[in-house]
Amino acid sequence: MRARDKVAVSALRATLAALDNAEAVPVDAAELRGVALEHAPAGVGVTEAARRELSRRAVAHIVRAEATERLDAAARLSDPAHADRVARLRAEAAVLLRFLDDHGTP
Repeated sequence: MRARDKVAVSALRATLAALDNAEAVPVDAAELRGVALEHAPAGVGVTEAARRELSRRAVAHIVRAEATERLDAAARLSDPAHADRVARLRAEAAVLLRFLDDHGTP
């Protein structure tokens, strides 16, 4: 962000959001219905759930999927009017793939 590289910031923010979503704990249907007020948990932090820990392989898979998504979208945009968007999508994918390469992630 300090370098003001908008392409890199955009790609990394979206990928961080995807990683954050992957760490979320699934909620089952019973939890969504709730309980009677007198049985509801009370107190600070009682409704908090620990996030899932992602392995290095899972993180690499998500980052690679984000890059692939951008490359696929760029390939589908064939109209010359979309040339700027295609270039940005490819640049974002390159940032993500370079990140994987730089960190020796499989």
